[in-house]
Amino acid sequence: MKHIISLGAGVQSSTMALMAAKGEITPMPTACIFADTGWEPPHVYKFLDWLEGQLPFPVHRASKNGDNLRDHIISSGAGSRYAGPPFFNVNRDGTNGMIKRQCTSEFKIEPLIQKTRELLGLKKRQRAKGKFKVIHWIGISTDEAVRMKPSRNEWIEHRWPLIEQNMNRNDCLNWMEKNGYPRPEKSSCIGCPYHDNATWRDMKLNRPDEWADAVEIDRMIKGGVKGYKEELFMHNSRVPLEEVDFRTLEDMGQINMFENECAGICGV
Repeated sequence: MKHIISLGAGVQSSTMALMAAKGEITPMPTACIFADTGWEPPHVYKFLDWLEGQLPFPVHRASKNGDNLRDHIISSGAGSRYAGPPFFNVNRDGTNGMIKRQCTSEFKIEPLIQKTRELLGLKKRQRAKGKFKVIHWIGISTDEAVRMKPSRNEWIEHRWPLIEQNMNRNDCLNWMEKNGYPRPEKSSCIGCPYHDNATWRDMKLNRPDEWADAVEIDRMIKGGVKGYKEELFMHNSRVPLEEVDFRTLEDMGQINMFENECAGICGV
């Protein structure tokens, strides 16, 4: 039985991998698989490079036939098949919507399964017969338990070690700090439409290259992609990303009363 970590290089999966390396979660995994969309921010790849040096088992980087999500979106705008993020749109009846999400399936799950098959020694189109041959460790913590889903493949069993350890995201961060490890940043694609305003604001202020990249693709999808002729947007306001106002109350010279209440001024 092979135990393989599905590694995103974010907080939860990195904590899980390091706990396994220290013997706090057993058995020792056979390997990690990082499904690489090719459009992760530089800090993710930098942390992944560091993480590889901490683990006693190999980290395999798998991609969708060498493709990357950014280039795929661009080619979709030129008429090629679309299998990308669920960008925001306005439907023909005037209601707000999102287009179908296909990036997770094709740029994350499929490369993970394909690399798993390779590690099992399965040839192309060869079926995995018999009882479970692989256990995939998934880095879902207790605050995300709703995301737990069984495998769709009969030869793969899903396991959630952080749920077993009763750990939430903050527990993971505390464990990393206690053990002297650097804090992982959020792992998600540069142009992910699920970014909240705080993430977009931080990107705009502190990571100008990533911001420029996201704005470029946001401009491109405005003209639609294969199968979706209506305007598409990265931000849920459904206006061009570069026009969204990400200022906070403090940025606009207003006092955040909630922050002041929490500062101990009232003496309660």
